[in-house]
Amino acid sequence: MLRITLWIALVISAAVAAVSPRVIPFHTRTMGTWGTVNIAGNDSIAVADPALSSLLVFHHVDSLMSNWTETSEVARINREAGKSTITIDREVADVIATSLEVSRATDGAQDITVEPLVRLWGFLGGKPRVPSADEIKAVLPRVGWKQIRFDAKTPSIAFTRDDVHIDLGGIAKGYAVDGAARVLRKAGITSALVDLTGNMMAIGSAPGHDGWVVGVRDPSDKEKHLLRVHLHDEAISTSGNYEQFIDADGKRYGHIMDPRTGWPAGAVSSVTVVAKRAVTCDAWDTGLFVLGSAKSRQLAKARDDIAIIVIEPAAGGRFLIWIEESLRKNVEIDAATSASADIRYF
Repeated sequence: MLRITLWIALVISAAVAAVSPRVIPFHTRTMGTWGTVNIAGNDSIAVADPALSSLLVFHHVDSLMSNWTETSEVARINREAGKSTITIDREVADVIATSLEVSRATDGAQDITVEPLVRLWGFLGGKPRVPSADEIKAVLPRVGWKQIRFDAKTPSIAFTRDDVHIDLGGIAKGYAVDGAARVLRKAGITSALVDLTGNMMAIGSAPGHDGWVVGVRDPSDKEKHLLRVHLHDEAISTSGNYEQFIDADGKRYGHIMDPRTGWPAGAVSSVTVVAKRAVTCDAWDTGLFVLGSAKSRQLAKARDDIAIIVIEPAAGGRFLIWIEESLRKNVEIDAATSASADIRYF
């Protein structure tokens, strides 16, 4: 039924074919947001099948990794891994393996065991609120990637405590984008942009351009972009606290938790990661956001698999924007941003 419904939606939403290549969008509601596959072509019907197949990847990943259902593989892991070692799905294992690698590299700033904290703050299945220091202290022993016993070969997993839970929400979307992009490439699509709530993969270039142009949002105004990044066979994602937050007692608390303290991170406004794989971007952006500007720049500079842009607040309502040197030629800065922000390369 899902396949039929998506097929009908694709055919109805597709525009009438044009003579010259154009961007044809196909949409689906999934993973708590909208997923979009933008394919360059001149015949919407001709690309409908690969578009449908790529969108179905989003639903497949959601069925495995969702924290909003009791039937997902992640839900089963959270029920059983605290009691004994269990064999798990290979795709979920691949995502966990990537996440644990980043946890080690960021000294726990990125951590899939943060789930109890996210729930405590109401950002997962509840009403957002500011918990007390005692509540946070009580939950913290349940958080920590070193409490995961993981074997990638089996693959299997176990927790050292029966109340440890994982949340793959900070990496699953990137994994889904990579999967959707693979489907398109296998079908012979050479120009497309896969987008799952800001986790994007550019295939080739947009019609008439030297790449796909993706905006980096102004953290203080969702209608504006501070920068534009040109991508060609690359992925991008941004981590920021401007989408979900709590305003209380004159202070704003974002939804991105520092797993080491139990409190929201917020020293920077956003971190954007560019890499060859969307799962790499999605795995790194949250941890780098938690680490803050100086540490994230130091860590990214030492690696050749990621490049980053850090936006941090500055005096007078301005922004300080750090752009990694390897991205200099790919980043477009307009006059308004140059006048309202300080731009630095590292």
